[in-house]
Amino acid sequence: MIKIWEVFWRFLALGCMSFGGPAAHIGYFHRTFVEKLRWIDEESYARLIALSQFLPGPGSSQVGFALGLRRAGLLGGMAAFAGFTLPSFLLLYFLAPFSHAEHGFLAGIVSGLKMLAVVVVADATLSMGQKFCRGKAHTGIAAATAALLLYGPSLSMQFAVLTAAALVGVRVGGAADNNSAKQENVRWMPLVLFALFFVGMPLLSHFSSWAALFASFYQAGSLVFGGGHVVLPLLQQTIGGAVSTDRFLVGYAAAQAIPGPMFSLASFLGAEMAPAQPLYGALLATLGVFLPGFLLVLALQGAWQKLVSQEKVAGAAQGINAAVVGLLLAALYQPVFVSAVRGPVEMACVIAGFFMARTLNVPIVLLVVAYGLLGFFMYSV
Repeated sequence: MIKIWEVFWRFLALGCMSFGGPAAHIGYFHRTFVEKLRWIDEESYARLIALSQFLPGPGSSQVGFALGLRRAGLLGGMAAFAGFTLPSFLLLYFLAPFSHAEHGFLAGIVSGLKMLAVVVVADATLSMGQKFCRGKAHTGIAAATAALLLYGPSLSMQFAVLTAAALVGVRVGGAADNNSAKQENVRWMPLVLFALFFVGMPLLSHFSSWAALFASFYQAGSLVFGGGHVVLPLLQQTIGGAVSTDRFLVGYAAAQAIPGPMFSLASFLGAEMAPAQPLYGALLATLGVFLPGFLLVLALQGAWQKLVSQEKVAGAAQGINAAVVGLLLAALYQPVFVSAVRGPVEMACVIAGFFMARTLNVPIVLLVVAYGLLGFFMYSV
């Protein structure tokens, strides 16, 4: 119990200060658990990062869950998740009822934050494109994915293009990881649970609105390759019209401004979808979007090295990563761009913000404040 408590409060402290998104979180974890506390060595930490990139789910939270798992077993992994996610969960949960655009001056602030959402998604798309689309084949996968999703935006289309990208990636091949680390067997029970939830919860959703809410977020969490910003288009498709585009983008912008995992956007959306019992909605949505990634980490943490030493598996993973870029590109246009940019003035603000974020490296917290004020003075005064 001492180790479990230590895991919880260490991650709680990080959850209160970890601004900057998944890449920054990985840096915070490295500084704390590799350099300072020495819970894990450099080589093992690098393997955890690679695993989080290979699996669907929230990348940095999966690394944190795995660190807690190594330190104090399953309860340690749960403590790491609870500590790291609690601050962002509370902030987004309490924001939901107080951020409605109908409340006077908030309409302008919301409009400003929607312009910032264009900046953030564009920056993420460009960064991921540079990382995952270095050859013609992977660039083609990204372009085809974006075109197909713009033509037929649906969850089934997203699943189809991710599957096709994996098959093309197998054909193209990839650089296998032949690290000689200790290899273990797959743990089948977490995989069975992953599949049962994925198949069974949509069936139960016909009988319970709570099951339907959980199933929507669980499916999104099961298909999010790349983590971070990629949760935006998947959640937007899975929850359909249950949350308006404006409210969705308010939650997305807020998730950018606070510390902790971006997947905590689910807390805001869950509270929105269950206004009569917002706490239950937020809890179910948050658990649903995080659970699939954690089940996969439990199943494959010891065996992943054996898997990625195979060229075809590595190729499939790289194909999926390229498709993720296309998925983000489609989301950049719809719903983000079309709902935020009304004319040349908004476009100019987006261009200026992209320059500040991309070239000047202005912290996201300062951009949130700046664009909130900009929207207020443009539309509320």
